[in-house]
Amino acid sequence: MFWNEDIGIDMGTAAVLVYLKSKGIVFNEPTVVAVDTHTEKIIAVGEDARRMLGRTPGNIVAVRPLRNGVIADYSMAEWILRHFIKKIVKYRFLCRPRVMVCIPSGATGVEERAVRQAVLQAGARQAHLIEEPVAAALGAGICIEEANGNMVVDVGGGTTDVAVLSLGGIVRSSSMRVAGDDFDEAIIRYVRKEYNLMIGECTAEELKIGIGTTYPKAQDPGSSMQIRGRDLVTGLPKTSIITSEEIAEALQEPVSQIIDIVKEVLEQTPPELAADIFERGIVLTGGGSLLHGMDLLISEETGLTVNVAEDAISCVAKGTGLALDTMNVLQDMKPD
Repeated sequence: MFWNEDIGIDMGTAAVLVYLKSKGIVFNEPTVVAVDTHTEKIIAVGEDARRMLGRTPGNIVAVRPLRNGVIADYSMAEWILRHFIKKIVKYRFLCRPRVMVCIPSGATGVEERAVRQAVLQAGARQAHLIEEPVAAALGAGICIEEANGNMVVDVGGGTTDVAVLSLGGIVRSSSMRVAGDDFDEAIIRYVRKEYNLMIGECTAEELKIGIGTTYPKAQDPGSSMQIRGRDLVTGLPKTSIITSEEIAEALQEPVSQIIDIVKEVLEQTPPELAADIFERGIVLTGGGSLLHGMDLLISEETGLTVNVAEDAISCVAKGTGLALDTMNVLQDMKPD
């Protein structure tokens, strides 16, 4: 079937996406593993494990093995990779595919070696690394091989990567460990401060997706959601109503940091490429780019056209798979 195919993996802080050329995205699961601490047995992985976050008994721990785009728990990260690779090459125990994995543009040498080693230990024949902005651009359909400037802003779960690309490589880039997870944490802090209400990660994410906005002027002024949590004063369950304006206020700090890094990279961009970007605009990818008003706010702050890529969440995963078939792009990747 497709057991001889190479595999592209976007192993992000929030989710793992696996790409096959013949099938497209074959897996899109949260990067979460549930472990029984008494027996050290894996209870669940992916979506089933995510539902357990904040709901497990004492002997079961829901672990997120990646933090800020890099491996925080090596053994669990290796287990997740092995789990998905084995699913793809099921019953083909002699098959060892080539695997391309993306990494943040600011990853250190130690972090790169950890990712590569985890992929090889999981059963890959070869492990290649590609920087997230390059993969995102390829997945968004941008022709980065030409002598034209293209700017990509990839807002993932753990990191935001901003890069100017030309002639198949990165000309200017910066990576910040502020992204979707920080949006959730900012919402949790705001609700705790303003309402004395403790909510979990899943509730914060529901708020972000449901009524989250960075640009209240373009949002329905009546948008609100009811949330449930624990009252920090009485210790009892409590419900409150949160509006989109309040979520915008909660997200102001992490979003402003992303705006700052975009401006910083633009300031460092050579004039000729800056002219190309003025003409072509900025392309947003990653799940964080789908936050309501993100494109409008960046456009207002920079004076440039900003477009959210089609299927923004899958761009990096698609790019990792496409890169394996593009030799001139492979030459510009991180060496083995």
